[in-house]
Amino acid sequence: MGVADVLTDNSPKSSLDTTPNGRHSYSKETSELPTVTQIAETVHHTSHEPEVDSSVDQPQYDRSNIDRGFTAWLVVLGAWCSSFCSYGWINSVGIFQEYYESGPLHQYTPSQIAWIPSLQIFFMSALGPVLGQIFDRYGPRYLLLAGSLMHVFGLMMASISSEYYQFLLSQGVCSAIGVAAVFLSAIGCVSGWFDKRRGLAFGVLATGSSIGGVVFPIMLNKLIDTVGYGWAMRTAAFLIAGMLVIANFTICMHHPPSPKRISRKQMKTPFRELAFVFLLAGLFFVPFGLYTPINYLPTAAIKAGTKKDLAQNLVTFYNAASLVGRLSSGYLADKLGRFNVFITACYVSGILIVAMWIPASNDATVITFSVLFGLFSGAYISLMAALVSQLSPIEEIGYRNGLTNLVSAVGGLVTAPIAGAILQKPGGLAGMKAFAGGFILVGTTGVLASRLAKTGLTFKAVF
Repeated sequence: MGVADVLTDNSPKSSLDTTPNGRHSYSKETSELPTVTQIAETVHHTSHEPEVDSSVDQPQYDRSNIDRGFTAWLVVLGAWCSSFCSYGWINSVGIFQEYYESGPLHQYTPSQIAWIPSLQIFFMSALGPVLGQIFDRYGPRYLLLAGSLMHVFGLMMASISSEYYQFLLSQGVCSAIGVAAVFLSAIGCVSGWFDKRRGLAFGVLATGSSIGGVVFPIMLNKLIDTVGYGWAMRTAAFLIAGMLVIANFTICMHHPPSPKRISRKQMKTPFRELAFVFLLAGLFFVPFGLYTPINYLPTAAIKAGTKKDLAQNLVTFYNAASLVGRLSSGYLADKLGRFNVFITACYVSGILIVAMWIPASNDATVITFSVLFGLFSGAYISLMAALVSQLSPIEEIGYRNGLTNLVSAVGGLVTAPIAGAILQKPGGLAGMKAFAGGFILVGTTGVLASRLAKTGLTFKAVF
């Protein structure tokens, strides 16, 4: 994250001392607790200045147009379109799991079929470090264009696929690599244009994935029934192509890219920061729990006795609620702290799985869970990149976003096959749900540890 305007507070009851290196510490001469503004200031400075080599001149950027201006919000518009086409598409993978099981791949087990959506999630995240360095060095232009072409081409190829390996390569590999390039370009650019309103900007961006997650399942279900799978996929590809044209013309960086290759010291720096290491650990475990309901809401509901038509709409209910959750979490994050909102929302998501999804035995409970889980879990997509930005210098945002995407890719790759294997065992439905709830709670605890590493044992800090 870049250098922000310094917050001020004229409160006479508490003060901040300025150290020679420009950082701030709480005054020990006052018995009063520092104000929320002062806490935020201290956290901002300490979390945005990782140790760097003082012998190297650090780039200075014009920050006068941060958080404002037509161009900044035009970038958000383009990023919204990217989010619609990338995570919005990924959020619809539950539709394909159910369709492939009963359609062209009925001879394969649910665990085998689950590798198709799992590879989409994996490649979208695992390529983060590589694509992040490309973004930092060359900017978003060619990365975004190449990703757009690969995403659309992969879906077109999936529309004419009939064999398992063809679906795997077209939808699980080609399209997924394109999705990764598109989404990483978007979040990297938005980070540079916003600081104090970054949570809101990411919240708006993330609503694109929610709306995409509502539009694609409804559209695909209707089109598959009327014109068949092939034209359903081609129609989706045409829609995505149109949205990505807008993204390619509106997304740009706030500051010029740095053509210098990132040094080994810079590559190692995140792993020497305790807060960032805890964040990586937390974001490694959370996806194991998060993606299980996304992948298996329809399948689990059908096994519990829900009618197929209603079960297919659960993904839509989830994504519609997630739209509200992602936007509201972004707004609240700027007021209450990004880590605070993320941690609270993810803990509630885990509790909902344990307390509501596991015992769900009727349509009303299943629908209620889908809505509430979407509402609270939306903070994961909305705020994950904002958490990384809060702990990172602006010139390393692409690389550090890539690291977090890489660790979360493990869960994205293996969660659906593991959940599918659990589902085939006796009592597997409850076991799969317990697996999801436990991992979300464990992962969120890691993110909480990251927060405490920066703020200390206090729950009053806005962080």
